[in-house]
Amino acid sequence: MRRNVAILLFDEVEVLDFAGPFEVFAVTDSLRSNEVFKVVTVGLVPGAVRARNGLRVIPDYNLDDCPQPHVLVVPGGWGTRPLLGNPVLIEWIRKRSRDAEVTMSVCTGSLLLAKAGLLDGMRITTHHGAVDLLRELAPRSTVDPGARFHDNGGVLTSAGISAGIDCSLHLVGRLLGDEVAAATASHMEYERRS
Repeated sequence: MRRNVAILLFDEVEVLDFAGPFEVFAVTDSLRSNEVFKVVTVGLVPGAVRARNGLRVIPDYNLDDCPQPHVLVVPGGWGTRPLLGNPVLIEWIRKRSRDAEVTMSVCTGSLLLAKAGLLDGMRITTHHGAVDLLRELAPRSTVDPGARFHDNGGVLTSAGISAGIDCSLHLVGRLLGDEVAAATASHMEYERRS
């Protein structure tokens, strides 16, 4: 089965937060004859997104027309703060996560998962600069910033920025086997951390 991997994009999203996982899942798919992951990007509305430091990206879909993801990736960046007050997006994350096989946050994407009520009872992490805010938004969770990522089965959270690459490789290993994840990391010339 080829899984849909949907990566959320929004203004002021941290570039490596979304580009790192995009690369991991897309490289894995390429190395596996384009049979394992279809990676797409999703914006809140049609049109370009201005990522952190001015990178402009045009998402493949928007919230209204995105195919149901098997894997939903919610990256972080300064743009997550205003989105905490966006009930349409929070409900979209809640609904899509309910039907997804896995939801994964990178960096402060965990704040949006917390706001959607998806982290209760879990061991979670985020960017080191947002630990207190995550504790405030997820009071029924154990915030553990000492790990690169935490795997709670249907929900994974990773620490800041580059940790999304490690979390994505971990998920590839979980879904397809560690040999596949190792081949992806080798192709990317990336030294995995856990």
